[in-house]
Amino acid sequence: MTKRLLIRATPTIRKKVYDFLRQQILLGQFKPRERLVENRIAAEIGTSRTPVREALHSLEMEGLLEAVPRVGYVVKPMTKEEVEEICQIRMAIESLAGEWVLQRARQRAIRELKKNIARAEERLARGRVRDFVELDAQFHEILARCSGSSRLLEMAQRLRSHMLRYRIQSIYSAENVARAIQGHKAILEALETGDSQELAKAISKHIEISKQDIIRYALGD
Repeated sequence: MTKRLLIRATPTIRKKVYDFLRQQILLGQFKPRERLVENRIAAEIGTSRTPVREALHSLEMEGLLEAVPRVGYVVKPMTKEEVEEICQIRMAIESLAGEWVLQRARQRAIRELKKNIARAEERLARGRVRDFVELDAQFHEILARCSGSSRLLEMAQRLRSHMLRYRIQSIYSAENVARAIQGHKAILEALETGDSQELAKAISKHIEISKQDIIRYALGD
């Protein structure tokens, strides 16, 4: 574990342990199939075993961990089929978000997305490729948030979070980032013209390219 979290006994201790371990998994600090040892985690973050055990169980229920007999909890690897399924759902949800953005907050979305793209291009020009992972997440969150639906935003956030650890691995070169930024620009252009069909196409194409990058560079297929 690369970071240390010292926790005091509070009513929210299980939530704090859960949030910490979840973040470490999503950021790739724990690798696929890596074993999470209850005693070791409790000692490292300064708490008892009970909240750690409860957090590990919650992470299993969420699909991030897998309970293996006589081994314990290990980080659950994502399969090609799961990546394809999540991306298909994302295409549907984010296309719906785009449709609602056109109806509810088009100009706001355009302003915020333009700023996001400008920051991404500036980071790329400076060779800070890894910064794009966060900016990519922010781009899609802006789109979901401007839809005006808290339920859609929650679903979109959860789907993207499951992909985060693999998205980080797939953003490995300036070429990949430049291609992703072009996808963002195509989405922005469709928003500016107000064409809902072109917007849905741009969103789906961008997610499809991201999916192929994850399968190729993160899953090794």
